[in-house]
Amino acid sequence: MNRRSFLATTAAAATAGSLVQAAPRLPIKKAILYGMLPKQLPLLERFQLAREAGFEEMECPQVNDPAEAEAIKKAADSAKLRIHSVMNGDHWQYPLNSSDPAVVARSMKAMRTSLGNAKLWGADTVLLVPAVVSANESYADAYKRSQERIRELIPMAADYKVVIAVEEVWNKFLLSPLEFARYVDEFNSPWVKAYFDAGNVVLFAYPQDWIRTLGKRIVKLHLKDFKFQVNRETRKREAEFVNLGDGEIDWKAVYAALADIGYHGTATVELQGGDRTYLTDVSKRVDRILMGG
Repeated sequence: MNRRSFLATTAAAATAGSLVQAAPRLPIKKAILYGMLPKQLPLLERFQLAREAGFEEMECPQVNDPAEAEAIKKAADSAKLRIHSVMNGDHWQYPLNSSDPAVVARSMKAMRTSLGNAKLWGADTVLLVPAVVSANESYADAYKRSQERIRELIPMAADYKVVIAVEEVWNKFLLSPLEFARYVDEFNSPWVKAYFDAGNVVLFAYPQDWIRTLGKRIVKLHLKDFKFQVNRETRKREAEFVNLGDGEIDWKAVYAALADIGYHGTATVELQGGDRTYLTDVSKRVDRILMGG
């Protein structure tokens, strides 16, 4: 090999190496849970802190008091921090699949409140745990009843232009990506989609697999991480919440899956709260994930 060939080969190799390292950033907005912000701060300062820490959007909980809902809207508008999603507040204690009509009525009322919050705040999704399977509430009934009740909510969601985003969250329901996809598809509605949490399935599955199976059904993402350890007394494998990148999730595989399905929505961090330094670090960790690092 002469000098010219050697230099050309070296330059080509260097270029290829830089292309491998410089993965494109995913077109995903960073959001934070309202509950992660310091509770001792006034409302506006919480929103400003989220913005200053590097977050573009926020997910807020269901708010029943109209005055409080208005105050949240005012703070979000002042801080120029969009509220993109509402987390329904009663779906665990009052599940839609309950055999008790009073429980179902409470759950439906909460969903209507959440949809109203979303309309007020300009959010485009409401997160819903669709059913909770228990010793007294069968899986089959959970599937049938929850779909029936969500269908009753679709006209309101369509009127408000807010998607009902169902999530699998240790509720002993929708335990495979194939079933989750079928469950969403059976509504045959643009107003019911999937809210996917990368951490919720890692105890028994691989998030990258679920992402590819759910594909375009995914309207929003949650980000959390876990570390597993064996309890010396029970000898059982237990999970501990840790910061993003400190746990078991293969974030590079998650990045690749999100790139494959062309996801370009919002990813909300769902971790424990903390101060400005902690939240800024979390924001940077999300940046690394979105850049394939």
